[in-house]
Amino acid sequence: MALQIINAGPPAEEIAGRIRSAIADAMPDATIEIQPQGPGHFEIRVTDAAFEGLKRVKQQQLVYGAITELMAGPNAPVHAIDRLECNVP
Repeated sequence: MALQIINAGPPAEEIAGRIRSAIADAMPDATIEIQPQGPGHFEIRVTDAAFEGLKRVKQQQLVYGAITELMAGPNAPVHAIDRLECNVP
């Protein structure tokens, strides 16, 4: 009997685009890089002057706040952010 994936969800590139859009909506001046790492797993790098003077945790909270809806619920397309890098230009 072969393994059958019933609901693999949208392609990683599509989800990466949704992540990018959500962050861009919250941080319009940001430079955003998204790398899919596996089903539902992503690495994110955001560069924005809005991070200036903020501690790392607060910087990351800004990004996570932007993508909360993509990580919520039992069938969320984003399961984990394996790496989140926040940079000041």
